[in-house]
Amino acid sequence: MLFRILSLLGIASLAFAGDTPKLDSGNTTWMMVATAFVMLMTPAGLALFYAGMTRAKNTLNTYMMVFSAYAVATVVWIFWAYSLTFGDDIAGVIGNLKHIFLNGINYTDLEGSGYPSYVFIAFQGTFAAITVAIASGSIIERTKFSTWLLFVILWVTFVYAPVAHMVWGGGFLYNAGALDFAGGTVVHMNGGLAGLIAAIMIGKRKGFPKTQMMPSSVILTALGAALLWFGWFGFNAGSEFAADEVAGSAFLMTNFAAAAAAVTWIILEYIKYGKPTLLGAASGAVAGLVAITPAAGFVNVVGALIIGIGGTIAGFFGIMLIKKVFKIDDSLDAFGVHFTAGLWGAIATGFFALKELAWDGSPLKDHGDRLGQIWVQIESVAVTIVFVAIMTAIVLKVASLLTGGARVNEEEEIEGLDSTEHGEKGFNL
Repeated sequence: MLFRILSLLGIASLAFAGDTPKLDSGNTTWMMVATAFVMLMTPAGLALFYAGMTRAKNTLNTYMMVFSAYAVATVVWIFWAYSLTFGDDIAGVIGNLKHIFLNGINYTDLEGSGYPSYVFIAFQGTFAAITVAIASGSIIERTKFSTWLLFVILWVTFVYAPVAHMVWGGGFLYNAGALDFAGGTVVHMNGGLAGLIAAIMIGKRKGFPKTQMMPSSVILTALGAALLWFGWFGFNAGSEFAADEVAGSAFLMTNFAAAAAAVTWIILEYIKYGKPTLLGAASGAVAGLVAITPAAGFVNVVGALIIGIGGTIAGFFGIMLIKKVFKIDDSLDAFGVHFTAGLWGAIATGFFALKELAWDGSPLKDHGDRLGQIWVQIESVAVTIVFVAIMTAIVLKVASLLTGGARVNEEEEIEGLDSTEHGEKGFNL
């Protein structure tokens, strides 16, 4: 376990004097496959999941926001965000710029478990991309594309990179012992909360909540959910950074939690509405995947079952709370699903993490008791909420000022952003 955690930071070779990693073809193959799985999640899985929930006149714009987020975030990641995340620590909050443009990293360099550092960089870059793409789900159908592009650049730099550094890159939450196997706080709470802040600042869509806004294609959304489910095996099992027994356990727990969550959502819809929906089943699966993400490599089947069911309950009632109680136009439920299920999963990890998987042999603080770990999980959640809320508001304000306002005008919103922003249509019917 010590070796695995050190390999996350790429410093295992420094931890054991004279012990230089050797290329492991098995681990290299697995990490390249896992990276490809996670890449598929954004410009295919999440893009289809979101586009299907959008009205027909905005499907192409919705897909384009997610697709472009992946491309822009990847460029930013290679240019400087990787270094800000995994560079030498500054005050426990951010890395330095020693690896800007991947300076000092050679294609022959290896991580602790014997796979190339370039693969680690690519793998982590896919996480940065999907995190900012998640936020787009809260603000579609009324946001300028130019504002969105600038927002992606600034947000990955000033929000994602610091949060990832604090939790994964050697920052103060990492050193406090916070457990986040694959991104409960770093990805899902982060992206979901950013979406909510942006939705509040940009404002509601014209007609919300009185006008019925029907999805263009629930089938596309379900296909997107299936691709997300598929890609999530690389997301979670790949976060072990080795093809070993823990990766196998994370693989199984991911699948089990998602299935349990989908079934739970179906049951809840039977109880509340009398009819189960495909959109609900797809949302339930995603909520379960979100919830198990921070715990995937730390729990057994009992923990995975409870976390998966809890993820659906959190997402199901989180959506109703945001839209019906607070009347916030979280367009595609990015906050309702990703933040609430991610929040539940992050805290539940403290309750259900197995000592032999989460603590034994770890250089992290050995709390010695369950309450200590739960407290650290709550601390990581609180820090994420405060930091992301404040910094997202600042970043969006800057992006808005530099692009003449974040919102399209009323005529463009009524016509639809497919034609006004891109001169295309998602459906030529």
